[in-house]
Amino acid sequence: MEERQVQKPHKLVINNRKTSAVTGVLDVLSFDLNEILLETEQGMLMVKGKDLHVNRLSVEKGEVDLAGHIDSIAYSDISQSAAKQGENFFSKLFK
Repeated sequence: MEERQVQKPHKLVINNRKTSAVTGVLDVLSFDLNEILLETEQGMLMVKGKDLHVNRLSVEKGEVDLAGHIDSIAYSDISQSAAKQGENFFSKLFK
């Protein structure tokens, strides 16, 4: 029998461009002081800014709290079939 995955609700809350709470997070793919890349239920989420930090991460609940100066937020859809074929993730993200 095929197992169905239940999609968690996704929410993004930004407070004064200084803190952010994200739900529906599947994975934190990368992070540094200027960029955080999250895989969410709604696609890839890239947060750019200055002095960015992941304050809290709960993989079980799919929640992430971010802090720093947020300059931009962008979503990108990546098909699972492309990922399975071994295509470069970043080439798809910035296409």
